[in-house]
Amino acid sequence: MEKSIHSSEYERFLALLRETRVLSGLTQEDIATKLNATQSFVSKCERGERRLDLVELAAWCSALNVSLTSFVERFEKRSQ
Repeated sequence: MEKSIHSSEYERFLALLRETRVLSGLTQEDIATKLNATQSFVSKCERGERRLDLVELAAWCSALNVSLTSFVERFEKRSQ
């Protein structure tokens, strides 16, 4: 299993993360405010410069008003 942030799976993850934010009608600044973080942090995460762990992903999903389960299910469908 490739653990690089440059793997094709991680690229799919990042694309879904960005897409979910955009479809939620939120800007990077909106997410940053909800996460009590900076817009720069959000940008780095979306570009893959900063890897998210499960706890952080759960916080992102909450900020995006989507369940962690539904986010993971969408990711799995794209990975098939």
